[in-house]
Amino acid sequence: MMKRIKSKSRTAVLLAALTALCLTACGGGETEFKNLISEEKEEERVVNLFSPMEKTAPNAENVARTAADLTVAMAEEALDVSVAYWTYTAENYQDKTYDEVALDRARNNMDDLYLLNPDVILALGAEGKLMDLSGLDSAGNLREIIRTANTVDGKLVAIPQEVVAYGLFVNADLFRQYDLSLPETPEEFLECCRVFKENGIETPIGANRWWLETFVFALAYTDLYNGGNTEAEIAALNSGEARYSDYMRPGFEFLQTLIDRGYIDPEKALVSEAIEAEGPDFLAGKTPIVMAYWGAANTETAYGKTEFEMQVIGFPSSRGQMPVMPMTGWAVGAEAEHREDAARVLDRMVSDEALQLFSETNRVISPSKNVKVDCVPALRPLNDRIEEGIYVLGSNAGMNVEQWGNTCLIVRDLLGGATVEECMASFDRLQEAAMAGT
Repeated sequence: MMKRIKSKSRTAVLLAALTALCLTACGGGETEFKNLISEEKEEERVVNLFSPMEKTAPNAENVARTAADLTVAMAEEALDVSVAYWTYTAENYQDKTYDEVALDRARNNMDDLYLLNPDVILALGAEGKLMDLSGLDSAGNLREIIRTANTVDGKLVAIPQEVVAYGLFVNADLFRQYDLSLPETPEEFLECCRVFKENGIETPIGANRWWLETFVFALAYTDLYNGGNTEAEIAALNSGEARYSDYMRPGFEFLQTLIDRGYIDPEKALVSEAIEAEGPDFLAGKTPIVMAYWGAANTETAYGKTEFEMQVIGFPSSRGQMPVMPMTGWAVGAEAEHREDAARVLDRMVSDEALQLFSETNRVISPSKNVKVDCVPALRPLNDRIEEGIYVLGSNAGMNVEQWGNTCLIVRDLLGGATVEECMASFDRLQEAAMAGT
């Protein structure tokens, strides 16, 4: 359904939490597009923006703007442009995904500015459909991780407003009750799960169909991103000299062990939505471990208010607790009708001034190396690792096989009964297709 809504006052986009989902990269839904155009009078300079989230009623009074709203409003005011919002909604995941719709719209130059998942950034960047943003003033302030994750064929094609970090959310009270230290390695993690299960906690890990790949990335890429040879290892993968399946195997074998020992319920996880399924038992103190993204610790609708001490730590790895960081990003269509104005809008949205406001409002990690924000106490273990420069990327546009979405789908195959070998064969096919350019 297409609907156009006019507002008497300037409005902006509702793009809160890039949350889970990661924009629902693996799922889809019944689509609805709404044109939410701000106009007190017809504006001559308009930038069309496409995003995944619905906006609050544009003419509602005294509605608190989200962090992204505020940064767009800053750009509108500074540049004297009007931003028109086209939004995607998914009512169930049986139909088109956000990614499919975004690809189609970008390939047909239907909008100017897009919020994109990593797989779409990679695809459109490789097709030359995204503008090189390296010349923006704000690009000089980016952390190196942001450049690495959003560079395709030597071009910086997307910039996020936050760094999304995933970790293990643990009930520290339960760990203390059973004299357990928070785990650092896969072996320590398995021992914690054994103790919980032997003491009557039937399923120690609350899981869903979206985020189990975080375990895989922590085990697959700990050395690649923290061993000092990242560029060469990625080049070997892209050339076919190294196999993605060799990197992925330890993570899939670890997940299979969790399934075999009953620490994860694969049938439940396969049909469960993020937080909705595992959240109630975690909050009730019945499940000691769940996985989620940084922002879930900041909002009471997720895990921001617990009756026990919660800690957010990295995933087990050979190098200790490991944060996993996928990337979504804002991109400008290379052939978009209003691409120059769109680039200027984005430059304002990701300026240090705007990102300071965004980060303070949402209490998130900024992509700018110049912006620092205090985090809630529960997030300090995860934040400390990130500030030390210790993490793995869950997405990297410089890899010729898209990571986050593909791994999510192959993990679902494992949950559905596929063997580790069958899952590795899927990665081999993806790599072969990438090498063939298909």
